[in-house]
Amino acid sequence: MTAKIFLKLISAVFCVLVVSLVAVDFMASRIAETSYVDTVSREFVGKCRILALSDLTPENFKAFAKAAEGRLTLVKSDGVVLADSENEPQKMENHQLRPEIAAALQGEVGISRRPSPTMPGSQFLYIAVPVNSGALRLAVPLRNVQAKVNAIRFQMLGATTLAFLPAILISAFFARYFSARLGSIIEFAHQLAQGNFSARLSSSAPMGNEFGVLSARLNDTGEKLQEMFEQLQKEHVELERLERIRKDFVINVSHELRTPLASIQGYAETLLDGALADPHHNTRFVQIIHQNAERLTRLTADLLTLSRVELKSQRFNFASYYVNGLLDNARDSMKPMADKQAIRLVMAYASPTTEVFCDSEAMHQIVTNLVDNALKYTASGGSITIGARAGVVAPQESVEVWVADTGVGIPEEDLPRLFERFYRVDKARSRELGGTGLGLAIVKHLTRAMGGEVRVESTLEQGSTFFFTVPVHDLGLSPDESIQPHLTAS
Repeated sequence: MTAKIFLKLISAVFCVLVVSLVAVDFMASRIAETSYVDTVSREFVGKCRILALSDLTPENFKAFAKAAEGRLTLVKSDGVVLADSENEPQKMENHQLRPEIAAALQGEVGISRRPSPTMPGSQFLYIAVPVNSGALRLAVPLRNVQAKVNAIRFQMLGATTLAFLPAILISAFFARYFSARLGSIIEFAHQLAQGNFSARLSSSAPMGNEFGVLSARLNDTGEKLQEMFEQLQKEHVELERLERIRKDFVINVSHELRTPLASIQGYAETLLDGALADPHHNTRFVQIIHQNAERLTRLTADLLTLSRVELKSQRFNFASYYVNGLLDNARDSMKPMADKQAIRLVMAYASPTTEVFCDSEAMHQIVTNLVDNALKYTASGGSITIGARAGVVAPQESVEVWVADTGVGIPEEDLPRLFERFYRVDKARSRELGGTGLGLAIVKHLTRAMGGEVRVESTLEQGSTFFFTVPVHDLGLSPDESIQPHLTAS
């Protein structure tokens, strides 16, 4: 590509130089010819005047013509030719109407360039001067003049060509430089067209140079294209991830809804087919329908809560609260369920003056969800501890709250996915106990919405402990703002 550009540039320069040479030749030829003819004319006029003063006899007439390097003609005042160095006078026509003769007969020097009537095909320069008896004319063939002009012309063309040689060398140098720069720019554009947005032009040209400025601008364009392309790739990956989440969500919701709906439909059909009048089964069937309806209600409520938090439509009322009071409220709500399962709720309070800055309802739901999850996997006679302690999580002060149980524990390989939507360690037991699979996902999103983080520690057959942090001071969150920047898979 660089070689092609170089050839085109040098060809263009060569064409310009050729046109310049032609123009110089044209102008120089005209100027040289005019100048030479004027010089020759003045010389011939001087020679004619000398001849006019001489004794012109037939014997010396031809000698004078040879010395004058031309053809001599003596014409009377009436135009009759008296003598001619090359023709017989009596055979020649009257010359009174010849332009140069007419001027000489008027007492002026006559000069004319035209073909000769007596020598067809030849151009002559005619110069006539007045003499006592009429006019004396000297005719010189223009081919002699043209030969002299051509000699001058060739000398000027040679000198001009030699003068153009440095220009050609300089043009070749700049053509090579420009072709190299243009070639690199074209290659850069080709790389961009091929999708290589990391390509860059070399910055060898100084910034004051137009190529340096152009290279810098093109590199800036390449960087912006690369950033845009990378951003599009990230967005594409994110869209694919969200699409997978959406599909998984639809599949999971469909699966979660299908089981209770099928149960409700089956038992309702059984009752309609005659079991309604069966006193031994009708009450149990209605209770099963009621349990599945409650399960659907809980699932719908959890879906709405999770959706509001993820879409940032959940409004929070942030304020400062004593953390122990919030934990007491959560314990009181869950105590009837714990008593029913013969499980003790143990409190591990923080300092009485320990405060947290949070939404009280969100805090209540987080703790009750964790306690409810612990109740499902803790056997009768076990215990669940609800506690809080002041701590520092850079750069914000925070309070760490935990819920610990003495249940069956969680396998280590399940811990990373524990807070994903619809993820269950023991699917059969969770559904049997009425779990929706969304409780821990709600805990995670509500905690992050208030500026905290959540984690879990667990040992099989010894129990699990769920931790989450709550800020002590206002983080500047708006009522409907969430720390979570976008939807996640969990």
